[in-house]
Amino acid sequence: MKFKASFTDDGISLLDKRFLPAIDKVGRVCHVYLTPTHAMLLHNLLGSTGPDGDGPQCVAQFAKDLLFREYNVSSRDGNRVAFSVDVALLHRAIRSALAVHAQSPAAGDAPAAIQVKLVNKQTPGSRSAAPFLTFETKGARSAVVQDVPISKPLSRSDVARLQDALDAAQELPETLVQVPDLQQLQNLVDRLKNIGDLLSVTVTQYGDLHLQVSTSLVTLGSEFKRLRILGARANAPVVDQNVSATIRMEMAVERGEALSVQVSMKHLVKSLQCHLAKPDCTFYGLFFSRFCKPVEKSWQKNNLLKNNLNLY
Repeated sequence: MKFKASFTDDGISLLDKRFLPAIDKVGRVCHVYLTPTHAMLLHNLLGSTGPDGDGPQCVAQFAKDLLFREYNVSSRDGNRVAFSVDVALLHRAIRSALAVHAQSPAAGDAPAAIQVKLVNKQTPGSRSAAPFLTFETKGARSAVVQDVPISKPLSRSDVARLQDALDAAQELPETLVQVPDLQQLQNLVDRLKNIGDLLSVTVTQYGDLHLQVSTSLVTLGSEFKRLRILGARANAPVVDQNVSATIRMEMAVERGEALSVQVSMKHLVKSLQCHLAKPDCTFYGLFFSRFCKPVEKSWQKNNLLKNNLNLY
């Protein structure tokens, strides 16, 4: 089992400035999943907090050529390698590597690429070797080697489970609506979270996104109307314009032209941290599968950040 690669400048900058800060807000640990064509950061797809458990799932997927100039991964399992890593430690190593890389090279020399590879090392006081993700960086005045501790690489059966969970997480809802201002949505949810622990979310085929929180004393909500739609769509009946938003949503659900669910406010707040990745566009939808999850999907050119939430 081997992995060795050299980062592109744009690729390591994307990880440092956008994706790792976003994933770190969702969860402390993620899986790094390497295939012959893609590199992925996956949170909460396996284990007790995976699809059968609690908490949001997160998938960040990159074409290998976006992150790496040179990329070599090999294993007996179809050249697939996966392991878990502490997101904060990974981010710290990347920031340190970038700081060294930013040192001015000697005249006429091009800056050396930041290299990363899988190694087994025996640390002081240990009787056996342990796996690490090692970053090697050369600057004009120094060279730095950083070892980030990782889990033992996943077995063939666990990689298969991870791939199955990834395939399930990649399924799309029948209808997706685009939220043009992600920061506005986050500000709204930040206000609603002080009222209750559960949020009702409704997505219609008319391009409407309705959010509502209710308690025994108060009901408060907001609606985004006529959003851009991907997938199945329908024309809103004219009669619906003369009734309240709540009744309109209920009527749309009865006609099969909308889905409505309840999600944990805490989990949705975490999921909305995807705005740190500065996506080009963000879509929301409700997807009823075996695990019944609402989906938040953010796109940038050549990469993807996706979150799934459990329903209540």
